[in-house]
Amino acid sequence: TGPSTVLINSTAQAEAIIKADDLAVIGFFRVIFWKAQKVPEMAFGMTASEDVCATYGIQRNSLLVFEKVGGLKSGCLRCDDVESFVSQTSVKIFDVPVENHVLLFTPTNSEAFSEIYGNYKSAAAEFRGKMLFVLVDTDEVRNGRIFEYFRIRDIDVPAVRILNLPSDARYKMPADEVTLENLRAFCHSYLDGKAKQHLPSEEIPEDWDKMPVKVLVGKNFHSIVFNKTMTVFVMFYAPWSHECRKLLQIWDKLAEQYQSHQDIMIAKIDVTANDLQSVGVERYPFFTLFPAGPVAYTGEYTLEAFSEFLEEQIKTIAEAGEKVCM
Repeated sequence: TGPSTVLINSTAQAEAIIKADDLAVIGFFRVIFWKAQKVPEMAFGMTASEDVCATYGIQRNSLLVFEKVGGLKSGCLRCDDVESFVSQTSVKIFDVPVENHVLLFTPTNSEAFSEIYGNYKSAAAEFRGKMLFVLVDTDEVRNGRIFEYFRIRDIDVPAVRILNLPSDARYKMPADEVTLENLRAFCHSYLDGKAKQHLPSEEIPEDWDKMPVKVLVGKNFHSIVFNKTMTVFVMFYAPWSHECRKLLQIWDKLAEQYQSHQDIMIAKIDVTANDLQSVGVERYPFFTLFPAGPVAYTGEYTLEAFSEFLEEQIKTIAEAGEKVCM
């Protein structure tokens, strides 16, 4: 069956969880976000409560495993050891894989939090062992990367998403209200294979092709870059990246340089706002030439290097075209 994750707000709640089972795991984190690959038949909790941390003498991010062997026994790991601990002991302790995670994005200090979280806990109990429920506090600024990963904006919360770990597929709960009925329907729809994968995209800007650098989004990406009549050099960027922001200036100059070429397009796409399943982007910035290949750019990030690469690829494409005609 397997557990749901419990948000611990008091010392009494922590002690109750520890005493309830032979084995319990509690994460003491300043930022609450747990992405366990496998979970056991044991109590699993997380807390950011200063009172709870003080009770157990916790002064930094830690993972404590409480085990009943005669009396009560506990072991502590530093935060940077947690991932290693999980991977090394999963075979011995974590025996029930839960590959589907249900994430609730909501501010924990909102007036509606108690009701929303109560519904969430009830759903977690119903789907115990099938899905792992994780709470993400949207008021915690250090969770910013998590919001970007799931494309969660301030206007979206409270929001519920399902993540399938093996495929990295994400699903959005259709209903806006986080009720037990809506959560139950969403989880059943996913488990029954009826939920549609969520691929967020920005709307296509009216002036997307008016500037030297063309603006791509998820909705127009494939139709533009896989147009065989065009050579499209794309920059995949993240707005929060300092390196990306610097390179956008060089990208503008490159686009100006090739603005008169009707069959060459210099484009950019914000990968934090648009999901692109067909393109694996592992780091930012990332550059690819379409549609030939496509060809990933691995050279230096200078105007001269970008231009030289583009010229070489244009020549290669032209030569290939001549051979086909012959």
